Amino acid sequence: MSTSPSRGPKRPASWHGPVHLFPGQGDFSVGALTRAARAAHAARATRSDRLNPALREVFEQVDEVAVERGLRPLGPWLLGRQPPTGGELAQAATGSSQLALFGVSMAVHRALSASVGAPTAVVGVSFGEIAALTAAGVLTVGDGARAAHDLAVVLSSCPGGLTLLGCSEQSARRLLDRTGAPDAVVAVVNDDRSVVIAGPVPALARIEKVADDTNVAAVRLRLPFSAHHPALAAQSEVFASSVRAYALSPARAPVYSAVAGRRYRPDDDLPRRLADCLVLPAVVPTALRQAAAHRPDVFFEAGTGDALASSARRVLGTSPAPPVHAPLAEPHFPW
Repeated sequence: MSTSPSRGPKRPASWHGPVHLFPGQGDFSVGALTRAARAAHAARATRSDRLNPALREVFEQVDEVAVERGLRPLGPWLLGRQPPTGGELAQAATGSSQLALFGVSMAVHRALSASVGAPTAVVGVSFGEIAALTAAGVLTVGDGARAAHDLAVVLSSCPGGLTLLGCSEQSARRLLDRTGAPDAVVAVVNDDRSVVIAGPVPALARIEKVADDTNVAAVRLRLPFSAHHPALAAQSEVFASSVRAYALSPARAPVYSAVAGRRYRPDDDLPRRLADCLVLPAVVPTALRQAAAHRPDVFFEAGTGDALASSARRVLGTSPAPPVHAPLAEPHFPW
């Protein structure tokens, strides 16, 4: 995985029509989320004149849902003097981590929109599709937060785990064949060097052992569930039913789905498409290339880390591709 640049970009006057990228839970760590919250708090009096108001505004709305669902308010916790550690947030009530990521993603989106203009398109990867649809106006922030919590509850009943492999999709499939783990699947293709495998924990352990023997980096994601696996059809139906309770509005900007492999259409059954994230793989390069057809001036990762931004750089290449930035991972990003 590439590292973030040590200095952020100088903001050119020509930035317009950006694309916002919304990562899934496998593209961030809880620790990165809390570090970003600390950094935003420390910078409040200086450069973050757009980010911090957006964080406060979004978490006021998210916390109404948190209290409604029996959770502690997250805004004062994340943005206060003593934000939680990654472990503390992970051990909080079910849905706390997901609401935190959703809230931060929406705040980054709002701060960027206020600073450089609304996105010309958005890209959702896995769990990030909820934030992407909310950013496009399909869901309100409140209902987006409710959908995020609904998904967290469903995920708590999804057995298995997820492992990140540092190889191509083709190499990963060969590794699965060699391991003899038919109940493990390629869940997410990030780029030509990074994929995520989903399956039962014993199968993942065998795959990780074979990967180590063949010099393929393998890291178990710190997520206590599986996803993007065909065995989760029942959980998928439960989540689709929960999303049908929320009003959906026409999208104000094109929404590209890494799971659907295309832009959502007005006639799409969006609750069903969102639920597909539990059972179908996400192919990130396809969605990135489709969004790049809008010829944006810049891509921004609306999350806490830079894994999705790194994939975008690999997939889209350099010149004449637009620059890609992960604002919360760039200490000197010019808000």
